[in-house]
Amino acid sequence: MAPSPRKRQRRKTGTARPKPTRPARPVAPTARPADSSARARGVLEWLLRRVPPAYRDKARDYLVLTRMDRPIGALLLLWPAWWALWLAAGDFPPWKLLVIFTIGVFSMRAAGCAINDFADRKLDPQVARTAGRPLASGRVTPREALVIFAALLAFSFGLVLLTNRATILLSFAGAALAAVYPFTKRWTSLPQVVLGAAFGWSIPMGFAAVLGHVPAIGWLLFIAHILWSVVYDTEYAMEDREDDLKVGAKSTAILFGDADVPIIGILMATLLLAMVFVGQRAQLGWPYWLSLLVAAGLFAYQLWLIRKRERGPCLAAFKHNNWWGLTVWVGIAVALAVK
Repeated sequence: MAPSPRKRQRRKTGTARPKPTRPARPVAPTARPADSSARARGVLEWLLRRVPPAYRDKARDYLVLTRMDRPIGALLLLWPAWWALWLAAGDFPPWKLLVIFTIGVFSMRAAGCAINDFADRKLDPQVARTAGRPLASGRVTPREALVIFAALLAFSFGLVLLTNRATILLSFAGAALAAVYPFTKRWTSLPQVVLGAAFGWSIPMGFAAVLGHVPAIGWLLFIAHILWSVVYDTEYAMEDREDDLKVGAKSTAILFGDADVPIIGILMATLLLAMVFVGQRAQLGWPYWLSLLVAAGLFAYQLWLIRKRERGPCLAAFKHNNWWGLTVWVGIAVALAVK
């Protein structure tokens, strides 16, 4: 069968019918970060169904901005705050302070996440794990992030006003640490140390709220917490090491290099020794020492997870620290209860 005149013309001129192009798939306005928690997202979606549809997407983005879909960060702040409250009170702390500090932990962590994403708004789009965050993907503006940070900071300060003068004065340093930390990864290779001070500032505040001052054991516990923060945030940073090197961000994971796993092991051992000193000063009994034995086993498991420096296991080791903090708190609480 002879070709049609139209086909002969295309052959003669050497042109071909252009293939239809598919329209680019738009980025979903509610895309999620790669490291969010499916279980937490399920709870948030249930709550968001109660929000009017016109405001639902924006409310979702604000919740993701403040990491409400990732409660692990808030829990890592909660346990040291509870360590301090129980040790300062010598038993179950006053209900008022327990409620204030528990709510304050979540609000300050949310504020810290908002200012962190503001600081990293030009870096996050270049990192696969964080490219889906609301600020990085353009679903939330930098101005909105700053407004949320200021509102949460004001709310947290309102909670502190319900305590005493010593706690109020300490809160100013805590707010400064929370605001400064996100920018430290630009000029120091030890941002995890600043993070540890910011995350653990609830420890001296907790002692001050109960006792009106911070005793030596409070500062010892604070230093121990900094060691713990360097451990778990280095594990977390190991997941992003290649991306951080490309964009010029600094971290202890980059600083430690090939020696990261043995250095983390040394930090874990030093932290356990510091917690031994805490137990001796507080004159805690056998439940606490048993909890430290379990905590040592949990650290050994984390070292096994990160031995090959793979992304998934490193993230799993980071999340596993929730159980470490819980174990230590249970040991403190039970030891004080039976003392």
